[in-house]
Amino acid sequence: MTTKSQIKSRLGTSLGRVGMPAALLATAWLCGCKKPEVAALPPPIVEVMAITTSEVPLSATLIGQLDSPQNVEVRARVEAFVDEMRFTEGVEVNKGDVLFVLDKKPFLEKLMAAKGSLAEAAAALKKYEADVARLEPLVEKKAVPQQDLDNSRASLDMGKANVLTAQSRVETAQLNLGYCEVLAPITGLIGAKQVSIGDLVGKGDPTLLATMSTLDPIWFYCNVSEVSYIKVKEWSATVGKDLFSLPLTLILADGMEHPDQGSFIFIDRAVDVKTGTLRMRAKFPNPKKILRPGMFARVRIDLGTRKDCLEVPERAVVELQGKTFLWVVSQDGKASQRPVKVGEPNGSNFIILDGIKPGERVVVEGLQKVREGAPVNAKTAAEMTAMKAAPAAAAKPSKE
Repeated sequence: MTTKSQIKSRLGTSLGRVGMPAALLATAWLCGCKKPEVAALPPPIVEVMAITTSEVPLSATLIGQLDSPQNVEVRARVEAFVDEMRFTEGVEVNKGDVLFVLDKKPFLEKLMAAKGSLAEAAAALKKYEADVARLEPLVEKKAVPQQDLDNSRASLDMGKANVLTAQSRVETAQLNLGYCEVLAPITGLIGAKQVSIGDLVGKGDPTLLATMSTLDPIWFYCNVSEVSYIKVKEWSATVGKDLFSLPLTLILADGMEHPDQGSFIFIDRAVDVKTGTLRMRAKFPNPKKILRPGMFARVRIDLGTRKDCLEVPERAVVELQGKTFLWVVSQDGKASQRPVKVGEPNGSNFIILDGIKPGERVVVEGLQKVREGAPVNAKTAAEMTAMKAAPAAAAKPSKE
């Protein structure tokens, strides 16, 4: 007969045998829930360049407008109708060439009338001279009163004044008649006519007939800021040149360079307080008359070369909150962001004035992959090219 204690012992043994597999299953399940360890990512590949010194050509660019040294307005000096136009618009004319001919008939009549008045005054003067010559001996003999001689002498003086007045009127009439032929005041290019044949000109104000300009040499005007002016002066001083002796290159609107170099000939005495700019003028030869007044152009100032300059590509410079930085890779392959002082551009490069030294490596490609203090896999441009070419070479089928 089985007792109660034997039954409990059998039950405990059975439960123990069932519990062992359950515990093993639970342990296996817990072990399966652990996440596998993630392999560390390799350092990002970036392109770097070693900083070296170089000689950099110094230059500055000014934007301005061309103008003629002489822009002369040809105007009518007398009131008359236009009879002839003796020039072709847009061509060069010589000083003294007849440009316009105005109606001369009214001025010829005035000249003839003035000459008639002069003849009358001259005849009256002769009479007064004869009267004085006749009365002088008679007064000495007391044959006539002194008053008659005094009156004759006064008439003589008046006659001389009338002759002078008449001569002045003749000269004025001749001058006005000469103004009927409008002559070229200078040798230069003449523009479009502003009047036509038959127009009345010179009524009231002198009427503009045409405009002439000299083209060789041509002037370049520009307004530069105080900062730009001071900077150019400093640069010219560093290369030991005077501002007026610096060679200038004129760049036209299409990007072409004018073949002849120019030079500064004028710098204004004061800065315009309204605009804060200084007016400057340069002169350029223009023998082929290609350059015309009113053209917009740029002038490049050649300031020589600066030695021992440090340059980096523009794409390597990072701007952040008004400051500029470069990513520099240390000898142990870690990148760090370094503030630098950037100078003037040189083509697609920037001159670095302070912050780096020759021999240091600067990141030029892959800046978005770099983190402060993180290691990078630095490659030169040649190594990057070789690395990109390797997969392409491996993918090509071999020729048997």
